[in-house]
Amino acid sequence: MQLRWKIKTRTETMISFETERLFVREFTLEDGAFVLKLMNSEGWLHYIGDRDIKTIADAQVYIEEKYLPSYELNGYGAYIVILRETGIAVGSCGLYTRENLEHPDIGFAFLTEYLGKGYGFESSQGAMKHAREVLGVRTFLGITLPENIPSIKLLEKLGLKKKSPFFFNNDAEELLLFSNE
Repeated sequence: MQLRWKIKTRTETMISFETERLFVREFTLEDGAFVLKLMNSEGWLHYIGDRDIKTIADAQVYIEEKYLPSYELNGYGAYIVILRETGIAVGSCGLYTRENLEHPDIGFAFLTEYLGKGYGFESSQGAMKHAREVLGVRTFLGITLPENIPSIKLLEKLGLKKKSPFFFNNDAEELLLFSNE
């Protein structure tokens, strides 16, 4: 995959890269309507969970409190995935820092009508390439529910292998942990 980098200063549009079919960039507060739609989609609610985002204002607060600080603190975070051909936002992918994980984990979510088209692989591969080449990240993790077969297949396609069951802090829900090491 050939990536074209368009890394800009913090006063301009944030870190971005393009793949063959996608433009991937950091979220901004202007993406509130899309975040509202994505976080209330069937797949998000079933596999990731309800974040209690009910309005565009809620979504903007979520972006401001969760996404924007990660870019400054870690140099990476969640990215919005946009079709280059149409300019339509179709999903999210990115790297996330978790309290009880030593390395960043790759995460992705797409609107139902854009599933199964390879956008998750293309954008996630680009996010990992960016993290390797620009930030020096070598180890990537992935977390998913055991019943989320499409995510398991995508993590494996990205080169991650199932390592062990995983629990967030004191949460009783068992997840699967994947790693490229």
